[in-house]
Amino acid sequence: MDKPLALKMAPKHLNEVLGQKHLIGDNMILSNLVKNKKLFSMILYGKPGIGKTSIANAMINDLGIRHRFLNATVNSKKDLDIVIEEAKMYDGLVLVMDEIHRLNKDKQDILLPQLESGLITLIGMTTSNPYHAINPAIRSRCQLFELKELETEDIVEGLKRAIKSPYLPNIKIDEETIKYIANISGNDLRFAYNLLEISYFSTSDFKVDLEVVKKINTKPVFFADKNGDAYYDMLSAFQKSIRGSDVDASLHYLARLITIGDLDSVFRRMAVIAYEDIGLANPSIGPKVMSAIEAAKLVGLPEARIPLGTIVTEMALSPKSNTAHIALDEALSDIEKGNVGDIPKHLKNPSNTYKYPHDYKNAFVRQQYLPDKLKDKKYYHPKNLGYESKLKEIYLYLEKLKKDS
Repeated sequence: MDKPLALKMAPKHLNEVLGQKHLIGDNMILSNLVKNKKLFSMILYGKPGIGKTSIANAMINDLGIRHRFLNATVNSKKDLDIVIEEAKMYDGLVLVMDEIHRLNKDKQDILLPQLESGLITLIGMTTSNPYHAINPAIRSRCQLFELKELETEDIVEGLKRAIKSPYLPNIKIDEETIKYIANISGNDLRFAYNLLEISYFSTSDFKVDLEVVKKINTKPVFFADKNGDAYYDMLSAFQKSIRGSDVDASLHYLARLITIGDLDSVFRRMAVIAYEDIGLANPSIGPKVMSAIEAAKLVGLPEARIPLGTIVTEMALSPKSNTAHIALDEALSDIEKGNVGDIPKHLKNPSNTYKYPHDYKNAFVRQQYLPDKLKDKKYYHPKNLGYESKLKEIYLYLEKLKKDS
C-alpha cells in the first residue's frame, strides 16, 4: 500500500524540519544535542501536524541510535516489557512514545525505573499540556520542549518541497493555489500535504487550481478538539476579546466557533461573560444575551450567526464591570476562612428590635446588618462606568445617610 504524501515528505534529518527555530538551527538546543551526539529523555508537545514525530525521527536518524516506537493508547504492557528486555540486551535504547499523556499507571510503574537508570531514553509526544496531563513522576525525568505553531510561510515551503519532489510528477499549480492551501490548513502541515495530494489525484491532467481545491475542502481547519487545549484556548480568546472590548477580535473568535458548529459552548461562554465581565455596567445585557441565544437556537445555523453577531458586538462595546462577583468572592473567602461572626439579634426572626425601613423617610434607616466581627467590612467597590455609575451615586448617597443618621 502506497504511503501518504505526508509520510513520504517527513524529514530524514533535523535540518530538514520546518519551523521550530527556537529549538532547531545554529546553536539551538536540539541541533546541539545532535551535534554533540547526546540525547536526554524529553517530551515534545504542541498542536497536531507541527512536527513532533518528524523531530523525533530526524534526531534518531541523525544520531543513528537503536530505537522503538510505541503508542501509549494502542500498545500494551507486554509491548513495553519487550522494549525493556531489548534495551537490556543492547545496554539501552530510545523509546519514542506517542500520546504519552495516555500512559496508564501500570505502564508508568514499569517505565519509571528504566528512565531513572538510563536504560531507556524516552522521547514522548503529546498534543496536551504536559504540566496538566502527564504524571509528575514521568514529567520530572524529562525535559519539556514546546513546539510552536507553524507559520503560513513554513506551510508554503513544505508544499513547494512536495511539488518539486518525485511524488507528484507533472503537477501543475500556481502560487495563489499554494498560498490558499497553506492559509486554510490551520497551520497543520500534515493537512496541507493531504489536501495537495488528493487534489492532485482528483484531476485528469494533474492541474491543481483553486476550483479543484475548493471542491474538495469547504472549511478551514482549526485546532479545536474538545479534549485538547486548543479548543479551550479558542473559548478563552473569545471571552478575553469581549472583556478587552476588542469587537473585531471578538467577532473573529465567534466566527471560528461558528465554523466548527459548536454553538453550545458559545452560548455557555456568552452567559458567563454577561455577568462576569459586563455585570453592573450594563445589567440589561444578561436578558439580551439569553434572548439572542434563544433566537439562535430557534433558527439554527447558518442564520444563528445573525443574532450571535449582533449580541457579541454589543457585548464587546459595552462598558465592563466585575465588581459584583468580586465582592461576592471576597464574601465567600471570609466564610471559607471562618471569618463570619454571629448574626445581629435584631435581624433574627422573630425580633422586636428590628427597624422596618419602609416606616422611615426614603425607606432607609441606619442599623447594623453585618455581624459585629465584620461590621465595617466593605465588599462592594463600585466603578464609575455605564449603568453602574448610577448605582455608585445611590451607593454613595446611602453611605452619607448612614453617617448623617
